Amino acid sequence: MVERHCSGAVLAGGANARFGGAPKGLSAIDGRRVVDRVLDALANVVDERFLITNDPAIRSAVSNVVAYGDERPERGGLVGLHSALSHCREAVVVVAWDMPFVSASLLSHLRALGERAGAAAIPMSPSGPEPLCAYYPRATLAAVERQLEAGDLRLSRLVGSLATAVLVPPDAIAHFGPPELLFANLNAPADLAAARARAGGTPHPIPVSLAEQQ
Repeated sequence: MVERHCSGAVLAGGANARFGGAPKGLSAIDGRRVVDRVLDALANVVDERFLITNDPAIRSAVSNVVAYGDERPERGGLVGLHSALSHCREAVVVVAWDMPFVSASLLSHLRALGERAGAAAIPMSPSGPEPLCAYYPRATLAAVERQLEAGDLRLSRLVGSLATAVLVPPDAIAHFGPPELLFANLNAPADLAAARARAGGTPHPIPVSLAEQQ
């Protein structure tokens, strides 16, 4: 296995429309902002961390890491991934900034799998692939750019186009925790309430992100 220099990119994008316009990653769960929980999960997994955001207010609020804006005018998760790949040296672990329960052990496993295969390592939840919590070699940038030039912003399409990608099945992911918890994200205030209840020890269903929603 060849160990590559690996960046960790936290994708702080999205219009937050269903979140009342508030920056959801700055919400606190169990006394810690969600974005800080994600950065902490990456801390000992990668060689450097940075934020991808176009919002000056978010840059100011998360001033402990370097921040970059999107490299293209389109909007969506695929554009955030494009920016992350553009700013990494050799490889990147990307995580959406609204995933409060993502674990360092899972992210480390994805990096190890990707480095061993020399390819993207993308976990699968029961709902499908989770491309915004995954490892990508920088060479993936070419496929992302081709898709953007074709006007297709679907992350699911990208996953299907990566012939050598390692797709990690849900039963393997379950070794690191319940997939519905690891990939839970905050799309609405109800999701935040559920996450806070879960962090406090109260059982509460949290919806898993769907690739088609990214």
